[in-house]
Amino acid sequence: MFRIEAEVDKERRDLLRSRLLATNTAASPVLAALRGTPAERDVPLHLWAMDESSGGMAGGLVGHSWASWLHVTYLWVDARHRGTGLGGSLLAEAERIARTDRACTAARLETWDFQAPEFYKKQGYDVVCVIPDYPPGITEYTLVKRLG
Repeated sequence: MFRIEAEVDKERRDLLRSRLLATNTAASPVLAALRGTPAERDVPLHLWAMDESSGGMAGGLVGHSWASWLHVTYLWVDARHRGTGLGGSLLAEAERIARTDRACTAARLETWDFQAPEFYKKQGYDVVCVIPDYPPGITEYTLVKRLG
């Protein structure tokens, strides 16, 4: 017999995560080999483009590296600076840091249909997943790029 509870509980969340990590490590030789290595940790990667004339932020990229992959979480460029190449420069610099300083061999990111899938394709990314209606009326794309 079980009782199902629906509540936010950080302690149980952390316990669940540790048990899942242990189960996955036991089941996967690849994940087991990562344990205890620098590649096991998420390492933040943040880039900021500051507008020298206003002192404000013109754009930025937030991501992290893990297990030889760069994961771009956010990339944003202020409307006044779109079309100037700033987004491509931020992405290229993140890829360079990931490749040269962190030994990353690939990058991944998610974007919605109204955001920038065509921009990322122009930067050499390939669509590997399309999720229609996520959320309803919007399509989400997952894209990857080999960094070699």
